[in-house]
Amino acid sequence: MSSRPAADGTMILIGMYDSPFTRRVAIALALLGYQFEHRAWSVGADFDRIRQYSPLGRVPVLVLADGQVLTESAAILDWLEHEPGGAMLLPAGGTERREAMRLVGLASGAADRCVASVLERIFHPAEHRSAALLERNRVQVEGALAALDAACAARGERWLASEAMTLADITVACYANYAAQSLPVDLSPWPALEAHVARCEALDVFRARYAPFFTPQPKGTKESIA
Repeated sequence: MSSRPAADGTMILIGMYDSPFTRRVAIALALLGYQFEHRAWSVGADFDRIRQYSPLGRVPVLVLADGQVLTESAAILDWLEHEPGGAMLLPAGGTERREAMRLVGLASGAADRCVASVLERIFHPAEHRSAALLERNRVQVEGALAALDAACAARGERWLASEAMTLADITVACYANYAAQSLPVDLSPWPALEAHVARCEALDVFRARYAPFFTPQPKGTKESIA
């Protein structure tokens, strides 16, 4: 599927910054020096409009300058990293890359479970929600956060996978922040992780691409995203 790029030929990034998936792509694009137009469309209110670009109706969606459309943050970031002459988002190989991918996997898994909990709250009224599912999601998220905290503690004030910021740092910060707001969960039991999030969130590139998590109303109410 392809569509029209922005009028000036720049890329278009579709998705709100309260989505950690959209946000980590936006931060990576900015760090790599890419210019793009941001369209803060909601997967609820703008579902049909998003589907004009991606049949999934999910974000992020990146419309390239030639009109080609990429979806899913992992696919978008892989494309960015392998563009000719582009800067690397991850260590090239060895133990540093392996550690970066381990941390990205843990953070991504936690964010996925947070999304599952949000959807359970949106689409099921309180009396029909699965308490067992919500508790299982919380256990999974807290397990991932504990492992990420240990990794942050081991690195001290250094970046997580190398001497420079990598996609691991971006992903861990964006996704842990999302967990704190959406599940929600208090990060204070994991002080090293909390400090890493605070360090990243203090950077201009993070602050310029931030939106607080929007809590949708349950299905059937006026503001429902369904």
